[in-house]
Amino acid sequence: MSNKLWAWAGALLAGVLSLSFVSAYADTVSEVSKFGANPGHLRMFRYRPDALSVPAPLVVVLHGCQQSAADYARQAGWVQQADRWGFLLLLPEQQKANNGQRCFNWFRPESTGRDQGEAGSIRRMIAQMQADNPIDPRRIFVAGLSAGGAMTAVLLADYPDLFAGGAIVAGVPYGCASGLTSALRCQLWGRDLEPSEWGDFVRQATAEIEPKPKTWPLVSIWQGDSDWVVDPANARELLEQWTTLHGFDPSAGVEEVGKGYSHRIYRDTAGRPAVEIYRISGMGHGQPIDPGPGETQCGIPADYILPVGICASDRIVRFWGLAP
Repeated sequence: MSNKLWAWAGALLAGVLSLSFVSAYADTVSEVSKFGANPGHLRMFRYRPDALSVPAPLVVVLHGCQQSAADYARQAGWVQQADRWGFLLLLPEQQKANNGQRCFNWFRPESTGRDQGEAGSIRRMIAQMQADNPIDPRRIFVAGLSAGGAMTAVLLADYPDLFAGGAIVAGVPYGCASGLTSALRCQLWGRDLEPSEWGDFVRQATAEIEPKPKTWPLVSIWQGDSDWVVDPANARELLEQWTTLHGFDPSAGVEEVGKGYSHRIYRDTAGRPAVEIYRISGMGHGQPIDPGPGETQCGIPADYILPVGICASDRIVRFWGLAP
């Protein structure tokens, strides 16, 4: 690979992608300056809707590279969902001092261990939210786009005893990379492993948790089939990782084809949804939105926030059981 291409790839990757920065902050998002130990040196923001359920679900929302926490939450429709359904948002934000592209460092072992680095900072933010608000401990969720999606996979692997579910949008499987070079390979070309190998990465991450989690988090996976930043093969490997943990055959599941997308869902023996995957036809790299006033619509178009006729944040909260 030429030096020029390496330079381009490094700038593109730096966490999993480079997104254009939009400066407008949602006025209703506030910063929490003190939340205890902060080993990953992240900033903490939060959003509390006027009508809050009690006890309230909590959704942790992780932005992509060069995005701000508040802009991503607003543009992707997460603020709308919080207002509609009465849950709290925790919005961690990366700093340039940690990563020049403001990407979460999902590929650095020192940033992703349980209670270490950036993962440890986010865990401490959750504890602060629990101290400050009436949060239902059984309904804590995490979702993210791209670098934030890859960090979502990290948090689900590190804390299956904490999170009831997660959503990974244009992300990368947990354990795929352990440094910048391997992260670049995972991002641009993917990594083909057996489902059991992917599952073992997560099992190793949870080996020291006591007591052992009785269930695995619900996982929603989203991917555009024309993504030029994160190879769509990563969605297949993510599906293999989480279906094998739940005990499903990755080739099974019930599939539906909608306008511009396909959706496959896996249910447990009681018929409850456990894992799902959406593949969006012709969509590039970004978060699917469907702007409009309807109850199932959401979002504000922006760079990597793509109006493709389906609102991912709406579908995700329904999959988690936070909305009818």
